[in-house]
Amino acid sequence: MNDIVHMALLVADYDEAIEYYTQILNFSLLEDKDMGGGKRWVRVAPHADSGFSLLLAKAKNDQQAKYVGNQSGGRVYIFYQVDDFWVEYKRMLALGVDFTEQPREEDYATVVVFIDLYGNKWDMIEYK
Repeated sequence: MNDIVHMALLVADYDEAIEYYTQILNFSLLEDKDMGGGKRWVRVAPHADSGFSLLLAKAKNDQQAKYVGNQSGGRVYIFYQVDDFWVEYKRMLALGVDFTEQPREEDYATVVVFIDLYGNKWDMIEYK
């Protein structure tokens, strides 16, 4: 079976990224291994048994740093499916998450765009 298992997400700092994704988004920290030379293998996922994870990759030079928070050229980059939209929305709102719009009801889902700590745009979705 072929699968996509990780997606690299450029970050400015490992520890602040871990804190955001685990404390604000409630993700599980799956791995945090020292690779030497200031490099770490850090994976987070919405839940511990997820088959997919974000690999938090610290920008290592000015070229990469230019893309932290803008890996998609300003478009929504990640689509985050939740089980209870309104509970999650209110929880994140109380924690200061930057939502770019009011939640909206579409034919297919309840959805809202938010911006993570670096500026990446995410859709939070509860499918109907």
